[in-house]
Amino acid sequence: MRKLLKSIMPGSGGRGEDAAARHLKSRGYRILERNWRHGRLEIDLICRDADCIVFVEVKTRGRSSRGSAAEALGPDKARRLVRAASHYLSQTDRWEMSCRFDLAAVSESRDGLEVTLFSNVIDAAEFG
Repeated sequence: MRKLLKSIMPGSGGRGEDAAARHLKSRGYRILERNWRHGRLEIDLICRDADCIVFVEVKTRGRSSRGSAAEALGPDKARRLVRAASHYLSQTDRWEMSCRFDLAAVSESRDGLEVTLFSNVIDAAEFG
């Protein structure tokens, strides 16, 4: 699912997260946390989609960037996201809820920012 959003804030990372948050809200997600941190671990967006907690990694790429935003989520980053999500679930006592990891790939074009959402991009069992 793609949606073109006009960029309104300086800095591609912040603009990308803003665009991703707007896109997720338009799809019915409720934003619970932005830039949630536990020590050096960070989760860009934590959302609620129906009865599911969704940990969203936002990757933003400009027009001149090499590679796509979707290609930027490697195994090391996935491992850190799973660790961060575990801490979040412990701190909020939400272990009984289903959860998943989504990727919001944000690409800059001359018309604005295009957000592509990929669901279930990490299998947490692989990092257990």
